[in-house]
Formats: sequence, C-alpha cells, structure tokens
Amino acid sequence: MSNLISLPIVLPLLAGIIVAFLANNKPLVRRVSQTLAVINLIVTGFVLYQVYQNGTIVLETGDWIAPYGIILVGDMLSVTLAFTTNIIAVACVFYASKSLTDQQESFYFYSFFFLLITGVSGAFITGDIFNLFVFFEVLLMASYGLIVLGNGKAQLRESMKYVLINVFSSMLFVTTVAFLYSVVGTLNMAHIAQRVQEVEQQGVLTTIGILLFFVFATKAAVFPLYYWLPRSYSVPNPVVSTLFGALLTKVGIYSILRVFTLIFAWEADLTHTLFIYLAAFTMIFGVVGALSTNNIKLIMAYNIIPAVGFMLMGIGIFTETSISGTVYYLIHDMIIKGAFFLLIGVIAYVAGTSDLKKMSGLIHHYPVLGWFFFIATLVLAGIPPFSGFIGKLLLIQGGLAQEQIFIVIAALVSSLLILFSMIRIFIQGFWGEKTELAHPERKRAAHQMTWPIGILLSLSVLLGVGAEWFYPSVEWIGEYLMNPEIYIDSVLKE
Repeated sequence: MSNLISLPIVLPLLAGIIVAFLANNKPLVRRVSQTLAVINLIVTGFVLYQVYQNGTIVLETGDWIAPYGIILVGDMLSVTLAFTTNIIAVACVFYASKSLTDQQESFYFYSFFFLLITGVSGAFITGDIFNLFVFFEVLLMASYGLIVLGNGKAQLRESMKYVLINVFSSMLFVTTVAFLYSVVGTLNMAHIAQRVQEVEQQGVLTTIGILLFFVFATKAAVFPLYYWLPRSYSVPNPVVSTLFGALLTKVGIYSILRVFTLIFAWEADLTHTLFIYLAAFTMIFGVVGALSTNNIKLIMAYNIIPAVGFMLMGIGIFTETSISGTVYYLIHDMIIKGAFFLLIGVIAYVAGTSDLKKMSGLIHHYPVLGWFFFIATLVLAGIPPFSGFIGKLLLIQGGLAQEQIFIVIAALVSSLLILFSMIRIFIQGFWGEKTELAHPERKRAAHQMTWPIGILLSLSVLLGVGAEWFYPSVEWIGEYLMNPEIYIDSVLKE
C-alpha cells in the first residue's frame, strides 16, 4: 500500500520519457500524452481516496527506516494538491494541441510538460527538505525548457530574468539547507521539527527560518520579490503560462505552509507577524500592477500576486480557521487560475492581439467564451457563493478573530480591485460594439479550446456551491497542520 504514494511521481516521469521517443510523430505523441495524463489523474485520485479512507501513507524508500532514508509522505494536504495538479495537467494537455505551433510541439513540449508535473507532485509529497530542493530543481529545469519554446525576442529576454532569479534562489536554498543540517543533524522534515524544539541555538534557527522563507517567497512571488513574474509568465505560449500560473507559485506557498506549520511554528510572533504585513503589500501591489496595463496577459499575470497575498495572510494569522482558509484558497486558486490563463489564451488567439484597446464585441461571435469569462471573474473576485468567497470568508474570519484589522481591510480592498481589473476586460473586450471578426478561420479551433476551460470552471463553481461537501476535509487539514505532532508521529512512528 505504501508504494502507492510514489505513483504520482513515477508515472509522469515515465510518461515524459515515453513521449520523448515519439516527438517526431505529432498525432501519436498528442494521443499518448493525453492518455497518460488521464491515467495519472485517475491513479492520483485513487491514492487520494486511500489517504482519505486510511490516513497518511508513508513510504520509506529503499527500506531505510525514517529518518535515515528518503521519505515520501502522502497526507491529505499533499495528495489533494497533487490531485489538483493533475486536473490542471489534463486540461492543459488537451488544450495544447490547438494552442501550440508545430515547432513548439516538436521541441519536446510534452516531455517537459510531464517533467514539470513530476517536479510539482514530488515537491508536494516529499518528506525530506533536501529532496524538496531536488524536486524544485526538477520542476525548474522543466520550466526552463518550456519558457523558451517559441524563440521570440521578448520570450528570450524574460526567460533570462526567470532563469537568473531562480538560479540565485536555488543556490540560497541549498546553502540554507546545509546550515539547517549543521544545526539539527537531519534532513527529514518530521525529525527536524522534533529536533528544533530540543536544540538551544534558537537565534540561528530563526535566521535559517527567515532565509528559507526568502527562498520560498521568491518562488511564490511575495512582495517585494514578485518583480520577475508578470512578464516572465505572460510571454510564453498560453498553455505554458497556465502551467506556470496555476502551479509554480503554489509550490512556493505550499513550502511556506508546510515548513512554518511544522518546523518553525514556535517563533510565530516574529515570523508570522512579518507574513501578515508582506501579505498586505503583496495584495495591494499585485492588483495595482493589474490595473496599470491594457495587456490582458499581463493583467492575468499580475493577478497571480494578490492571490499569493491572500494565502500568505492565512499563514500569518495562524489559526485553524485561517489555515483552513489558506488551504481552501490554494485549491481554488490553482483551478481558477488554470481556467483563466486558458481563457486569456483563447481571447488573444481569436482577437489576434492581447491589447485590450484593440478588442470589442467578442461576445457577439463567441458567447460561450464571453460568459465563461464573466463567471470566472466572479469566482476569482470572491463573489458568493463561488469558491473564492469561501476561502476569503475563512481568511477574513480568522483575521477578525485575531483583531488583524489592517490585513482584513487590505483583503477587502484588493478583492474589489481584482473584480474591477477583470470586469473591464469583459466590458471592453466582450461587452462592446459588434465588430467584424478579426480571424474567422480561428473560430473552430477556439471552440475546441473552450471545453477544457469549461471543465476547470465547472470544478471551481462546484468547489464553491458544494462547499458543505469539501469544507469538512479542508477543516480537518487545518486542524492537522496546527498539530504538527500528528505528522511527526505518522512519519517517525512514535
């Protein structure tokens, strides 16, 4: 049974190798990639069901007993996020065949795609902090291959910025892990959590915690470390932007959530107060960026940033309610960002431009696309009863309970500004005067790209309307994260 937890990592890795040998046969590689992505989703769903029914699954690889070997830990949080990752992956792999050019497909898109899913799933499931670094590098190597597909001037310029910032943060990550090992003598996260309460070098551990936060905050695009993200995420092909926007920053947030509820929870007054202020600035500066441009791809990329602020807000408040809000919002944001980036890709494709000033009346030609966009806007802004509202309600309840009025006001104001930044795309681009269709030959392809968006959007709506089904599990995850001894006991079997 414990070997099941390796499948969400092993299957996409094998899929990436298989499709690499089929790269020259485009119809075949598409069908094989789609089939393997669906299989991986089903398998990960089965693993999630087993965790839900039987509790945390721990795999001690190579039969090395924890904490000495490499440990994979499948708890409700990690496997739920791995399952959500594969939902995004399935939508993207069916969208990709209509979005990518022949050149982009021929340069091993599908191999990089599956390697990215391997890295993201591995980062969620690993129970070893060094292997968290390893899986970060796996997903980053895949993202380096994906971000340069297309070979445009702007793309190469932004990819250089993306590579350099991530190389620096990776260097800092492995150095900080070395410092942590020198203090506690272990890399197993459960064992580290146990050791940090015993060692007397609390000042050194606090410094290490802040350095790790700096690394994860760079990956997650927390203020003021978000400057690299908007243009880097807006210039690649839409399906690549979707993978980046829906998954990569979430790995950074997950790492902060895991490390600062498990390992560095004892210095909450110092670190978590910092998180609250950074969350507020992240929300405000992100949405101001979204309001400052008429490029719809940039608007969407900037709207990644305030969502990161909302999730960091819950970690900073640090109550069961706020942590549950962060988890709910994290799942919601992965799905709705996936839907939105795919939507933006279709809009730019049919309009022939990403400049909002050059669009008008698209809803007359693409009514389904227009109403999908409108519903997605309501979900993203947190209008009840959609999933964004559920997550934000929990976060605001947590903030009010702790009398954190400043962050609550910042959250409410940024929510209104997010709604405004997106609704202006709908009003100007869709709800305008009917104009002649710019590229009528693209209409059929656009309709074929719309159905994966519909699936993601339906799931996002269900996550809100059916909150009474999902919330008990999310609430349990919040309680679980606030009691790290449960994780420690399940891994170390004490």
